[in-house]
This record gives sequence, C-alpha cells and structure tokens, in this order.
Amino acid sequence: MESQVRFSSCRGVAFEIKPHADPFAIASPQRAPQPTDYGSKRFWLLWSGGSSSRVAPSSLIQRSMSKASSHFCDLDLDLDGNEGNDAVFETLEEGTSVEPGKHAEREQAEVASKIDPPPAKPSRGHESSRLSVILLDQGLFTVYKRLFVVCLTLNVVALVLAATGHFPYARNRAALFSIANIFALTLCRSEAFLRVAFWLAVKLLGHSWVPLLAKTVTTSLLQSLGGIHSGCGVSSLAWLVYALILTLKDRDNTSPEIIGVASAILALIALSSLAAFPLVRHLHHNVFERTHRFAGWSALGLLWGFVILTVAYDPRTKSYKSDDLWSRLVRQQEFWLTVGTTVLIIVPWVTVRRVPVKVSSPSGHASIIKFHGGVKAGILGRISPSPLSEWHAFGIISDGKDEHMMLAGAVGDFTKSLVANPPTHLWVRQVHFAGLPYLVNMYDRVLLVATGSGICVFLSFLLQPCKASVCMLWVAKNVEQNFGKEIKEMVSLHPREKMIVHDTAVHGRPNVAKMSVDTAKKWGAEVVIVTSNPEGSRDVVNACKTEGIAAFGPIWDS
Repeated sequence: MESQVRFSSCRGVAFEIKPHADPFAIASPQRAPQPTDYGSKRFWLLWSGGSSSRVAPSSLIQRSMSKASSHFCDLDLDLDGNEGNDAVFETLEEGTSVEPGKHAEREQAEVASKIDPPPAKPSRGHESSRLSVILLDQGLFTVYKRLFVVCLTLNVVALVLAATGHFPYARNRAALFSIANIFALTLCRSEAFLRVAFWLAVKLLGHSWVPLLAKTVTTSLLQSLGGIHSGCGVSSLAWLVYALILTLKDRDNTSPEIIGVASAILALIALSSLAAFPLVRHLHHNVFERTHRFAGWSALGLLWGFVILTVAYDPRTKSYKSDDLWSRLVRQQEFWLTVGTTVLIIVPWVTVRRVPVKVSSPSGHASIIKFHGGVKAGILGRISPSPLSEWHAFGIISDGKDEHMMLAGAVGDFTKSLVANPPTHLWVRQVHFAGLPYLVNMYDRVLLVATGSGICVFLSFLLQPCKASVCMLWVAKNVEQNFGKEIKEMVSLHPREKMIVHDTAVHGRPNVAKMSVDTAKKWGAEVVIVTSNPEGSRDVVNACKTEGIAAFGPIWDS
C-alpha cells in the first residue's frame, strides 16, 4: 500500500519528502572507526578506494545508526527495500515506481546493513515533527512572512480607505487593484523576471566595497519574494470581493455576464489560494500543483473576458458595442496589466522543448541526466516526462562548455523511473531559473554546505571560474557507490583545502551544524549557504547565526 508523501518547497522548487527521524541526531556509537595516528586528534576523511583525503576535527565525528530517509538531501539513501514509500526531489512529481526486490539493491542493502543496522520505521511523532519544522520552526517572523504581512497590510489599508470614502480612485477602480495584485503575484513567480533580478543583484552588489549587510538583505529579499506572491494572492481576492459588492449594489449599470465572469474568477482564485495553503501544499502537493496551474490558466482566460466585456458594455444602452473596441481597450490600465500577466505566464511555455538526453545510473539510488549545452553556475532547470501534468526541478552541473547534467536521487516515482527505465528524451524549459546558489558570486568568501544529492546545486562552482572564493563541505553516504565515479572525480579535482567530504558510511554521522560553524570560521566565510533537508538546513543556519555568521538555506514556507 502506498504511504502518504510529504512535500516541502524552496523558492519555487518543491521537494517531495517522506517523514523520518532527525537526520543530524547523533546516536550512541555502534562501532567507532579505527583512527590513524597522525600526531593529532583528527580523522582523515578518505575516499573509498581512492587517494584523495580531507581533514576534519575528530570532535565533530561520531558513529551513529542510519535512519530511513528519502529526502534528496538526506545523509543516507534508503537501502531497506521499502518501495511502498515513494517520494521525489523536484517541483511536480509523478511517474512509475521501481519494482521492489531487485537483486542489486538487495546486495547493496546487505552491505549497508554491515555498516549500519537497519533503520526503524518512523513514528507518527516523527511525521508531525518534520511537518512542524517545515511550517513553523523557521519562526513566525521570517523575511517571507514579513513580506506577506507588509503586502497584505498595504492592501487592507487601501481597501479600508476606499470603503470609507477616503480613497475615491480605489473605490471607483476596485477591479483594477485586484488585477494589479494578480500581475504582481505573477511577476514574483516569473522565472524570466527572477533570472534578470538575480543577475542584476550580482552585477550591482558583487563588489568587495559593497557592505555585507546590503548583500545579505538583498539575498533575503530575493529568496523570500514568495511572501509578496502570497500576500498579493490574498489581496486580489479581497479587492475582487469588494468590486463585486459594489457592482451588485449598482447592478443596473452592469450586465449579468460581467457579474458571472467576475464571480467565476473569484471562485477560481479562491480555489487556487486554498490549494496553496501551507498544510494542503505540503501534504497534497500534486493537488496543489495541478489546481494552482489549471485554475490559474482558467482565471486568466476569464480575466480577458472580464476586461473585454467591461470595456465593451455601454450602461446607457445596456448593450455591448464593438465600435472602436481596440482603441478603447488600449487606453485601459486593466488591459495592459492583463497583457503583462499573460506574457509572464506564457514565456516559460514557449521555450518548452523535447530534447535528447543520456541517463546513466551509478547505483540504484541516483541517476545522472546529461543534456547538450553549457550552463552558468548556480542555475536550476526543470524537466518533465509529461509537460502539462508535472515538472521536476534540479540543480544543474556544468563546466559551462558543451554539456550540462542533473543529479537525481532515486527517492520517488519519477526519479526511480529514471533508474529503472532510462528515457531517451525529456521535456525541458529552455529558460533556466536562478536560485539561492546563483548569489554566491555576490560575496567574496563563501562556505557551501551540502548533504546527499544536494551537492548538485553547488558542483558547477568547482567546474567553472568563480568570482567568489568558495569552500565546500559535503556530507553523504557511500560517495562513489551512490553518486558514481564521475561525481567523485569532479569533487577530487578541487583543492583539498577547499573541499571537505565526510562519508557517513565510513565515519558515521557528524554534527553538521557544528562542523559548518567551525569550517566557516577557519575559512573566514562571509556567508554560509546550505542545501539540506528541513531539519538539517534549520540547524546549520541557526548555528551559524548564533555565532554571528550570515547563513542561508532553503525556505520551506514559500
């Protein structure tokens, strides 16, 4: 029986996860690794079967039991053969699950069990804890929530002034304010617009003389624009309700068609907003995704009908006039806001293409998807087997030359299908979007922290010239076995003093938060950027901030 799946999101990129125990909890040692005496209390973090080595203080490393998990950034991959709990790393998921009980996976599970005992089934309490981290533990006053409150407050104040007669322009153009909010919420989620905004931020602020405070504030704002998106969504509903109330009071000067279309738009926006409610979004992400998309498209189509009907209707003759309709339309603000909204929505879709891909699987737990063409560091992309129903977002690995690739941990239906039935073609959006990693070049010295497959969003900084001086800390299990020789070699090419790799299969789970703080201090990092699961990201960010180090990770309330 298929178990329930949980979802989290990260600035427009949602990650499908299964609940499990605390990924950074350090249990009592089961079997301590044999230390080698190098004259100090340190362990050499050795690649399995390789010559590259990394150093980390022994105080940061303790042996612990593996925990079952399937988040793409979790430290341990799921080796217990529990195929019922399908989950996936990406934005919109669905696919074909891998058949259970494959011989190769059994062998890997046996090997893993010799290293760590089999994980216990997560309790219901762990599920609740995980969801509370996603929804509440980041605090009630995050930048995202502040932006939401500010946006909503400004609209409510304007609405109250209009209703009390102190803002006659808004009272007479209530529908315009609703459409303006729809345009603003679309702009905040436009991947093309955000790509330009992130580029401008790096271009303008990526200088040593720019104060660090200006850079961190900009990073927080760009990462949390979803707060404006949500605030404008609720505000558009409020303005549309107000516009409908005014219209019904003066129904003699309007038509039933206009009222009907406006009511339908209101219902669709309300449905879309309810589906985006955090609890619904995280527990039933597929419902949210499809409702948000198709309700949004339907509302946009009706919005065009509303604008045209409103302009064409003559209350004196109680009829629609087509004479000079175009000239009257172009003089209306509602028309141009609707044009802008339509362009922002269409742009990503006109770049959708079906392209050839090469998919390889270094293990049964990850796949590497290769595409033609180089891509800049810090960029993310979306792929899909069926463009109208689902899209999956991944970090892009590229040397900026002839090709780029995506590393997909096999933790859900779609990503498992890449391992079981590698496709020869996939749908892609050729407009790639910028995320938090893109802002690395805005700083001078940066520590990048990744767990599991989260390394994919940072690897390009090892392969391309980087304006920032970057140090990387990667915590993963069975690096070469699970991620392949190619990924291992990419990491091995980086200077040893700038690349710390901790293999949990060899050295157990570390205290990643403490390790991050110590490494950031040693490196002299201006900022720490982490890609991990909700608990892990929270712990690293909080630990760094406690020590006065600026830190950013995925936000799960977007």
